[in-house]
Amino acid sequence: MSTAKQKILIVDDEPDILELIEYNLKKEGYQVFLASNGQEGITVAKKVQPDLIILDIMMPKMDGIEACRLMRAIPEFKNTFMVFLTARSEEYSEIAGFNVGADDYIAKPIKPRALVSRINAILRRNTSGEEVS
Repeated sequence: MSTAKQKILIVDDEPDILELIEYNLKKEGYQVFLASNGQEGITVAKKVQPDLIILDIMMPKMDGIEACRLMRAIPEFKNTFMVFLTARSEEYSEIAGFNVGADDYIAKPIKPRALVSRINAILRRNTSGEEVS
């Protein structure tokens, strides 16, 4: 599967982060969708059915942990990759992220090229025919 057909949803309340990640992912050929809080993220995810969702933790209306937990309970998101990208670097936050269904947990700041490389690696696993559980 080419990256042009792969959809990524970025859920973050910081416009600069959204813009930076969106730019770098579009440059790689991904279709990118944006949301500014967890509640909006769930709504957008239901519409576009992304292959991967990048979530911040600390957001207004609904945080990323709750959004991930709710999305994992929806059957169509069972195999959707979910990655936390957050300023929260404490071990308990990381554990909470994995406990609600995250596939990866990345602490900010991260270099854009390194983030894109990690996303490419995660999505490559999906296109190689491996099932995600």
